[in-house]
Amino acid sequence: MSKRDYYEILSISRTATDGEIKRAYRSLAVKYHPDKNPDDHTAEDKFKECAEAYAVLSDPQKRAAYDRYGHAATSGAGAGGFDAGFSNIEDIFDMFGFGDMFGSRGGRRTTVQRGSDLRYDLEITLEDAANGKDEKLRIPRLEQCGECSGSGAEKGTTAETCVSCKGAGQTRYQQGFFSVMRTCPNCQGRGQVIRTPCKECKGAGRTEKEKTLEVRIPAGVETGSRLRVSGEGEAGPNGGPSGDLFVVVHVKEHEVFERQGANLYSAAPITFAQAALGAELKVQTLDGEEYLKVPAGTQTGTVFRVKSQGMPALGGRGRGDLFVAVTLITPKSLTKEQRKLLEQLAEVEDKDFNSESFIEKVRNIFG
Repeated sequence: MSKRDYYEILSISRTATDGEIKRAYRSLAVKYHPDKNPDDHTAEDKFKECAEAYAVLSDPQKRAAYDRYGHAATSGAGAGGFDAGFSNIEDIFDMFGFGDMFGSRGGRRTTVQRGSDLRYDLEITLEDAANGKDEKLRIPRLEQCGECSGSGAEKGTTAETCVSCKGAGQTRYQQGFFSVMRTCPNCQGRGQVIRTPCKECKGAGRTEKEKTLEVRIPAGVETGSRLRVSGEGEAGPNGGPSGDLFVVVHVKEHEVFERQGANLYSAAPITFAQAALGAELKVQTLDGEEYLKVPAGTQTGTVFRVKSQGMPALGGRGRGDLFVAVTLITPKSLTKEQRKLLEQLAEVEDKDFNSESFIEKVRNIFG
């Protein structure tokens, strides 16, 4: 029987953040926990399945391998059976935020952490959104110190194991029946003490720098689209892996077009003669000018559809349409010849509108 996709098991997207993964697992773990579902083998199986998925997706290296190679990269993950996610009571309390009350399972505490994700808000034109483009971004961020390689210690020296917590990063206090673990005040939870800090980063292991990245903006993006650039966030403390960069796109308003999804909307002026006799109008599209055939007798406000002249869909799945609403324009000033011709037309119209047949039609319309 083939394994289900880990993202599907936790009901999350493949771009889910660490926090989203943890929240999804927490919810499912509570729902299917054997203590809440005694003698329910289906719930127990689902609990194990969720624990296995979380064990892989919560680990940046395992997750990266899984994203690339699938289950082949994680064979044996969660093989510990029921204990894959909550191996004991301490894990349960740690998942729900009570870990410090009950301490840890002993051993050296790891202080390597994943770096923070970064957000960059990028404003682009509608044309750029339609065609896609390569954008250079200047990103200020914390990077691993090049002098000490993230250790925080001066070259030629090393950090020493904290004598107070013996490298655990926590100290134990006995309070009645409970053994309470607290962050070690001597090393602030690092588990190590730096006697000779790096002069470049002053012992932090990271320095603030600005990096220029070239990011591909795909055709079809719209306001609110998020582009994830893996590993381009801030470097993790103590040599930990970097977070991700999320580019949030904002498309500027266009002076001609209004966008609704993949479709574009615009307006085109039309004269009385063009509306009455029919004409070919030049209308603007994102790719240049196109001719729009307007039939005789067109009324102001009529909307015409120009196929495949809208926005491209993300991933190259077709293209939307352009909808053009024609608007009758009344001239503000007339030449003598224009006025004479319009006066002649008015006389004809006046006769037509005052004829008995026309008046009878109007009566019939209004009852």
